[in-house]
Amino acid sequence: MNEVLTEAPGARPAGRGRSGPRPHATAEAGATSAPKQVPRDADKTRLKILAAAAAEFAEKGLAGARVDAIAEASGANKRMIYYYFSSKDGLYTAVLERAYTDMRDAERALALDHLEPFEGIRKLVEFKFDYFVENPTTISLLNGENMLGAAYLKKSDRLRDMHAILVRTIDGLLERGALNGTMRSGVDPLHLYISISALSYFYFSNAATLSTAFGRELATPAENAIRRKHAVDVILAFLKA
Repeated sequence: MNEVLTEAPGARPAGRGRSGPRPHATAEAGATSAPKQVPRDADKTRLKILAAAAAEFAEKGLAGARVDAIAEASGANKRMIYYYFSSKDGLYTAVLERAYTDMRDAERALALDHLEPFEGIRKLVEFKFDYFVENPTTISLLNGENMLGAAYLKKSDRLRDMHAILVRTIDGLLERGALNGTMRSGVDPLHLYISISALSYFYFSNAATLSTAFGRELATPAENAIRRKHAVDVILAFLKA
């Protein structure tokens, strides 16, 4: 699935002087030369590439996505994309990592550790639902990676650490709730998180087929409000002692 780039004779990689080291790079036939001006903000350029790539991979999957389209959408030269990410597979893996990083960072910003147990769980359920509303590409990216058997996420060294922190946070809320007698004891924090995620994820990932099957248009603002409340009620009712 990798697209490979061949370095054009005499071309310079982005960010290198003529006398500087030349990184290993390959190019697809017809690839353009390196940009005339080196971007001053490398991080900003990288984020633009990741945003364009996320949209392309979400719409067309890994196999159907084209680096040409990502380059055009991001305003970055194809050579720059390969300089940063080495290959199409490398870019895809970076997009998946970024999707999870953004989600975990947003969850961490909730500061659940400082909330009362039920309020913390409520806030997490509501956040999870709202996050999928605001980030629909995340649903498509995860669907695509599941079809690949998580082959690319397995290569990520950061993924498990990010999720371990989240599970510990949930476990802390459950432990405090059980100790003060308001929450049932013995709840597995990982399975609770899966249930929280599933109540929202399934609704959005299957909205088209469910809407067709039941003749009721889902994923509209009105239906979203009903589903959001339902998700909160289900989880909180389950946790009550």
